[in-house]
Amino acid sequence: MASKSKENPQLDMTPMIDVVFELIIFFVVTLTEAQRKDETIELENGQHGIVLTPDELPPEHMQIDIASVDKSGKKLKTPRISMGDRTLTKEQVYERVKARYDKLKREFPVLIRADFDTPHSAVRDVMDACTKAKIWKISFMAIGEDKTNERKRLKRVRH
Repeated sequence: MASKSKENPQLDMTPMIDVVFELIIFFVVTLTEAQRKDETIELENGQHGIVLTPDELPPEHMQIDIASVDKSGKKLKTPRISMGDRTLTKEQVYERVKARYDKLKREFPVLIRADFDTPHSAVRDVMDACTKAKIWKISFMAIGEDKTNERKRLKRVRH
């Protein structure tokens, strides 16, 4: 009988560890970008609506913010439409929604997070861009508690 030679092959794990670290960095950066939201937006009272936590949202959802005030609290002449920290025109909203639709090859939910003081025309522009891109699942985000008195106080301070 021939005896087996005792070989101990070595596998270099350095490239695999490098790839894993790069993936971790990619996902951390992507998650932080996706979770950014416009802090100037004050949502309307929606205490009787459906309550969703971030964990319950579909992973492919798209959130679009519409603000009527800037970061200092000053009223804007035209509402600012944004995704993350990037300000968009209604044409750019359409392009982004259409690109996501083309990538997924199916409809996905769009969440509009508009300031309570935003004119309906700005919300309509975003909705029109979504429907033009074949997206019909459009929802609106609101707060779960009534802040009417706080809003009245803030309006007096702002104006």
